[in-house]
Amino acid sequence: MSEEVRDCLIIGGGVAGCTAGIYAKRYSLDVAIVDSLGGGGGNTAMASLVENYPGFPGGITGVELAERVKQQALEIEVDIITATARTLTPEEGLWRVSDGADFSVLTYTVIIATGAYPRSLMVPGELDYRGKGVSYCATCDGFFYRNRTVAVIGGGNAALDEALYLSNLAEKVYLIHRRDELRAEKYMQDKAFASPNIEFVWNSVVEKISGNAELDGLQLRNVKTDEVSELPVDGVFVAIGHIAKTEWLEGLLQMEDGFVITDSQMQTNQPGIFACGDIRVTPLRQISTAVGDATLAAHAAYQYVARRRVAGGNAKQKTEDDEEREAV
Repeated sequence: MSEEVRDCLIIGGGVAGCTAGIYAKRYSLDVAIVDSLGGGGGNTAMASLVENYPGFPGGITGVELAERVKQQALEIEVDIITATARTLTPEEGLWRVSDGADFSVLTYTVIIATGAYPRSLMVPGELDYRGKGVSYCATCDGFFYRNRTVAVIGGGNAALDEALYLSNLAEKVYLIHRRDELRAEKYMQDKAFASPNIEFVWNSVVEKISGNAELDGLQLRNVKTDEVSELPVDGVFVAIGHIAKTEWLEGLLQMEDGFVITDSQMQTNQPGIFACGDIRVTPLRQISTAVGDATLAAHAAYQYVARRRVAGGNAKQKTEDDEEREAV
């Protein structure tokens, strides 16, 4: 085969993708990141302030953190290709990644790190107050609402988990749900009902988010009576689920609710394809967990490529540096 074959292609240039690129490069893999924005993006870049990532006392803006990780990848000469991966197909024991037009590359391994994005309420004011009262992650932003009044939107496990977490920080937590019963598991419901500072607002949806410099209230509508009311709050946490960017992988990878299933080494059901970060089935979606996933995925990709080289009779002599990199 005359076409050049990469050792590893990473799809997605957020913090997870760039971290995978850094580690893959340390393993001396011929690696490139494929990202529609040219890297430095992802959910991290949407965070106004990141205060729970180790090593940054006082916090760091999401944009700066994402850009720093990207620059770190570029400094060690990780290629970042601006393109949108649209197809992933097997070809003679390899994988071809293509945008369906000009971009097409063969590779031994693929690490998918295209992330997921939270479902939006799609109501007036939501975008205006994102980062100024509207949040999609209590673990990320709950600290800012100590002894204040907040609302959580949703009725599943994620919403109750957010509400219970916030109940230990906020003075008052309203849980707003469009139905008159919750979808969450019973043990979580029991914990929420027993919490003295969680109040349930049933049969209600948010119609509008309002405020001045900061969010200060919600306009609610009762879905049974159409009655409209105002609810003063300092912040709102939207917990109605996430959407993974996996439409282009349907029929290829094993998934659960659109999220990629992996083992503990980030291996998918397809040999040579790995996934890391928010795109995979995981109990927690944080920057720190995405970075850990990416590290494991890069190591697994390195081991896969090494095995393929040995099988093909083209194994590189493992040096002391290789062994040292494995230990790091």
